[in-house]
Amino acid sequence: MAPGIVEPQPAPKSSFPKGLAGPKEAFIGGPQAYNKTAEENGTESQPAASHPNYLPVWDAETKYPPLEPFTHYEHGKDADSTFPDLLGDGISINDITPLTGAEVRGLQLSTLTDKAKDQLALFVAQKKVVVLHDQDFADLPIPEALDIGAYFGRLHIHPTSGAPQGHPEVHLVHRGAGDNTAQQLLENRTNTVTWHSDVTYENQPPGTSILYILDTPAAGGDTLFSNQAEAYNRLSPEFQKRLHGLTALHSGERTNRIVAKCVVELISR
Repeated sequence: MAPGIVEPQPAPKSSFPKGLAGPKEAFIGGPQAYNKTAEENGTESQPAASHPNYLPVWDAETKYPPLEPFTHYEHGKDADSTFPDLLGDGISINDITPLTGAEVRGLQLSTLTDKAKDQLALFVAQKKVVVLHDQDFADLPIPEALDIGAYFGRLHIHPTSGAPQGHPEVHLVHRGAGDNTAQQLLENRTNTVTWHSDVTYENQPPGTSILYILDTPAAGGDTLFSNQAEAYNRLSPEFQKRLHGLTALHSGERTNRIVAKCVVELISR
């Protein structure tokens, strides 16, 4: 799953300094690759940021308490499965694949009633990925955008990314102006395809993500989604049996080491 910008679920897991560069930022740019003036004004090769209020800030001082368990309420359970408040007149739906993904046009996320949000939660659970076209989400004041995300669950603070000033719940996937880390990545790889799922080491990992695009590169940057439940369903019964009972250890230890290294580098400047 791609990184979401609002991931409604648990509070931060540990006392990491907020938003310092982690494994992703080693490739997409962290504080060491960030020039705020260039972002705001643009460069010869990159226009100015369309939403400067979303430019990342890295804070080496702020720390958060360990995660506390919480009870998540799933609003999709309250929804009318005929979606009368969500998919009414003027709404068009196009399935992306037979089993995963749908495009919806004519629906504005920022104007949904609570009933419509409940139905959206159920619709997303069924389709796994829902693409909403022509949204004003990025133009909303950031607190209003966060309020929409918070309806679906507790907001999550990602431990390894910069965030807009005062809004650590927004996880930015960011590459700075003039940053050549993508080229460095290609020096040792034949492609840039990297499958991942964020923060799987959390006891209560995020269940829903709202991903919206602010600025895109001229080329590259595609985001793909996979349905792991369907991948399992398509295995042969015998292969499925081989997986039963297996366990995996999900750890944030590598993130801890990289974040600590970046803290030292940042403070030493």
